[in-house]
Amino acid sequence: MLSNTESKASQANGAEGLRAHRGRAGAGAAPGAQGLKATRAPLVRKLETKVASIKKLQDITNNVYAASSLQEILNDLSDEITGLFNAERLTVYQVDGIKRELSSQVKSDAGTTEIRLPISTESIAGYAALKQQLLNIKDVYDEKELKAIDPVLKFDKNWDVRTGFRTRQVLVYPIVFRRYLLGVLQLMNRKDGEPFDKTDENTIRELAEILGIALFNQKRMAKNKTSKFDYLLENHLLTQKELNKAIGYARQAGQPIESHLIKNLKIPKKDVLESLSNYYRVPYVEYNSKMPIPGELLVGLKVPFMRKNVWVPLGIEDGKIIIAVDNPYDLQKIDEIKALFPGKIVSFKVALKQDILDTISLFTQDEKEIAEIDDILSQLQDEAEEFEEGDDVIDEGDSAVVQLVNKIILDAVSRGASDIHIEPYAGRQNTQVRFRVDGNCYIYQTIPYNYKNAVISRIKIMSDLDIAERRLPQDGKIKFKKYSGRDIELRVATVPTQGGLEDVVLRILQSGDPIPLDRIGFSKRNYENFLKAIIQPYGLIFVCGPTGSGKTTTLHSALGYINKPETKIWTAEDPVEITQKGLRQVQIKSKIGFDFAAAMRAFLRADPDVIMVGEMRDQETTRIGIEASLTGHLVLSTLHTNSAPESITRLLDMGMDPFNFADAVLCILAQRLVLTLCPDCKRAYHPSRKEYDDLVRLYDPELFEKNVGIEYNDDLTLYAPEGCENCNSTGYRGRMGLHELLMGTDVIKKMIQNKARVEELRKQAIEDGMTTLKQDGIEKIFAGHTDMLQVRKVTIK
Repeated sequence: MLSNTESKASQANGAEGLRAHRGRAGAGAAPGAQGLKATRAPLVRKLETKVASIKKLQDITNNVYAASSLQEILNDLSDEITGLFNAERLTVYQVDGIKRELSSQVKSDAGTTEIRLPISTESIAGYAALKQQLLNIKDVYDEKELKAIDPVLKFDKNWDVRTGFRTRQVLVYPIVFRRYLLGVLQLMNRKDGEPFDKTDENTIRELAEILGIALFNQKRMAKNKTSKFDYLLENHLLTQKELNKAIGYARQAGQPIESHLIKNLKIPKKDVLESLSNYYRVPYVEYNSKMPIPGELLVGLKVPFMRKNVWVPLGIEDGKIIIAVDNPYDLQKIDEIKALFPGKIVSFKVALKQDILDTISLFTQDEKEIAEIDDILSQLQDEAEEFEEGDDVIDEGDSAVVQLVNKIILDAVSRGASDIHIEPYAGRQNTQVRFRVDGNCYIYQTIPYNYKNAVISRIKIMSDLDIAERRLPQDGKIKFKKYSGRDIELRVATVPTQGGLEDVVLRILQSGDPIPLDRIGFSKRNYENFLKAIIQPYGLIFVCGPTGSGKTTTLHSALGYINKPETKIWTAEDPVEITQKGLRQVQIKSKIGFDFAAAMRAFLRADPDVIMVGEMRDQETTRIGIEASLTGHLVLSTLHTNSAPESITRLLDMGMDPFNFADAVLCILAQRLVLTLCPDCKRAYHPSRKEYDDLVRLYDPELFEKNVGIEYNDDLTLYAPEGCENCNSTGYRGRMGLHELLMGTDVIKKMIQNKARVEELRKQAIEDGMTTLKQDGIEKIFAGHTDMLQVRKVTIK
């Protein structure tokens, strides 16, 4: 058996340890082939036996720490422990500190009997406890052998007489933890009749250390008179009978009790974690798919080792390394983790086993075709001399950096991100990578500071940009299929930042079919009116809103509705983000003079029925668009304005002829994207009268009664965020559109001709039936899709 230190190393490294031992065995063999074979064979067998013993001991260790009492250890693990020593019997004594005795419950044909021995030199177990020494006796009936150890040492033969069992060899070792004597471990009779050997002595030392930790924890639990699930019992979430049944079921099924409580008994996960937190006296942490990857902490850590021991580093808070672990009272595991971060302060949080395993998967390998993040970062560490902080150049053969960039892109796609932000900092600060998901940014991971230039250079190579140019912004595009099997396109923008650094932002371009128009989130009125506009043979339609509000998505949904074989549709976009079969889509290239205006002029010579322009950002493009709409074409475009009425004054300020514009306009749609409540966990509640009145006041009482017509009563139900695994405990999942649709009615057209002010246009549009963005948001609140907090975030008036 290996020493204590060697055992722990072998347990951590598994098969690597076996290969290392084999290498050393081969190195010491005779140089001849036959001598080498003859020498290696027994050594390999011996080492394989050692590794098998290590595995058995590790399994026993895990089961010992999972046991809730000494009796449970004896009942469940007695055969495994005796098998480890090839012994016939096992006795574990506990210390009775009050009577200063050793006690043990022993089963026999007559039933369970308690054995009590004084802690003194008069018995073998008592001697080992008193002297805190190992005893390895070949024959307990040999009085000379006993007297050689101590003149008063005796073996009590009465138990052998009563049971008919003949004790021969005995191996005894005290169970001590932090100088506290907790008990004695005693093994009897090797099955082969041979004395216990040095391997057995080393093994019993390790086993006694494991039992010492377990018994110490059990005594502490008994002293505190708490269990892991007291919180659930006290709050009537669980009965003792249900808990006992759950413990038995979970043990039989070989799964954690916590998983059984959550899945089968439907105990809320947060309550189970709260119970564990109260018990272990540390904070709890849940799995979160948006958790930033702590790249600097993963360097050198082996994923199989973390999985096997159920722990994972989460990051650094207030100078402390935060570790999620399933059992913060497992002192051996805690000591091993601390040893991996020498000189650092380590703080622990309790988490469910499955959450830890899911977090390890999130941090390491989400895609099969790329290497695990810890291997990538380890490779980068090895290449540190090649890529120092001042390096600018990298080629595509540098596999670690290539794999890291590939993983960042693939992870962004798998997490539903729209943008990737790579943000280097000056000096020795690590580079930060953030993802934007559902409109909000969150940290994805950090990259060691001395690789920031290598990573940015790699992205520039992929997007055909000048890697030597850092002073000017650059724009490019990545067709990721060239570098991986995934058909992904990204728009790349580099921006010089303070300190001679560069930020890189990658926009993930959508692919696939457009969203059907009836799933955009229109209200019934807005859907019917917008539909009437887009089926007109000619006219002008604008969709307005800030960047990222879904304008292009809405336009493509409209085009998808009217995309028929008999309709010729041209689009000019920068870039082409969504592709549709049947559309003739053109990529704008401003560098060579092919801008939106040039594309529009070309389209008018190419027999169009419908023209879609990505953005009307200048006077010439807008003028051509209005003229095209007046000459028998349907023109759709976007504007960067805040509301539908403001779009009219913006276009007039650009110098558009008010009479032509008034004749051309069919409708103007303002749009925002609002976070929606998670359908799996949103909580229904009855609002107070004040909350209802506030919503009605914000909407407009007269219009609310006319458009919504929901009265306050006892059955009125609204919804609030709760949080679950599917929404990363945020309570929100996905987004939907809020819409403000101004129709080009006769009155509105006349007001445009008279250059009416924004407030006058808004008032008239509302009289014509327009709901503002905030009003549409309040309607969606009453429909159970979102809440006022999210509506306020994206609307003003």
